[in-house]
Amino acid sequence: MQQTEHLLKQALAERILILDGAMGTMIQRHKLEEADYRGTRYADWHTDIKGNNDLLVLTQPDIIFDIHCQYLAAGADIIETNTFNATTISMADYEMQSLSKEINIEAAKLARKAADKYSTPDKPRFVAGVLGPTSKTASISPDVNDPGFRNIYFDQLVEAYMESTHALIEGGADLILIETIFDTLNAKAAAFAVEQVFEDLGAQLPVMISGTITDASGRTLSGQTTEAFYYSLRHIQPVSFGLNCALGPDLLRQYVQELSDVSECFVSAHPNAGLPNEFGEYDMEGDEMAVHIKEWAQSGLLNIVGGCCGTSPEHIQAIANAVEGVAPRQIPEREIKMRLSGLEPFVA
Repeated sequence: MQQTEHLLKQALAERILILDGAMGTMIQRHKLEEADYRGTRYADWHTDIKGNNDLLVLTQPDIIFDIHCQYLAAGADIIETNTFNATTISMADYEMQSLSKEINIEAAKLARKAADKYSTPDKPRFVAGVLGPTSKTASISPDVNDPGFRNIYFDQLVEAYMESTHALIEGGADLILIETIFDTLNAKAAAFAVEQVFEDLGAQLPVMISGTITDASGRTLSGQTTEAFYYSLRHIQPVSFGLNCALGPDLLRQYVQELSDVSECFVSAHPNAGLPNEFGEYDMEGDEMAVHIKEWAQSGLLNIVGGCCGTSPEHIQAIANAVEGVAPRQIPEREIKMRLSGLEPFVA
């Protein structure tokens, strides 16, 4: 584990690393039906399971492996496991929470197999074990008539995230990516769970954290600005802190700049391919996206960059070409001060 962290940090010091693109976008290209999701093992499952993309690591592993390989061939240095909704909490939507551990293990194994296939001594490839935000929020009531109501609690999140983290590591993940965070309390539960697992194992993996600015308000869903969000989780000492999803590279830039200005670790970003059109599809092509990303890189904002919703291997290849040879962001020396956060940052 220490060797992997050394290789990752060495690579980050030398160049901008490329993260992969959207797994869901690529799965949609296969136009899978209910029977495809079920396979033979779940042919008689008692609920509809079409749309349970994480289950495909069990029922359609060749498809998931091929998607990983396409992103690696496009230039990805880091590929994400197909586990965005693989916690027991999210799998409960399909009454498949008992499969969470197996899905996380197998997803990590598939990504590990693909990464090993493409790794070379001068360009090692890394597997990011993904912990998604879950389908619930711990700090906001889903009932407008009862602001004190919660449909999930911190300890429940910790338990689910611990199981997933153990399984991802067992399957061969090189690092843990806590991503698409819209609720800081969920992220704190995930981070706490990850640290508990590291303590249990007596070993530690690099941790990436990536939040989501939900709209032009410049805040997460739970109300924090980018800077306040960073201060809420900087104590985890992640290898990188970043932003992803919700916005395209044109609208996300100012928040990546804000994060780059304050972050004492590496900075990552994987924006959407623009905003969805009226059909829910993403129209920004790879070349257009790469123009924005190149400017980010030349402005010294990036250490890791990839794509989220709507992006494909074509997008990732265009992004990789755009940042090739551009120096990575240098971590700034920051004056020691007290840095706290509520919805807004407080520095004294």
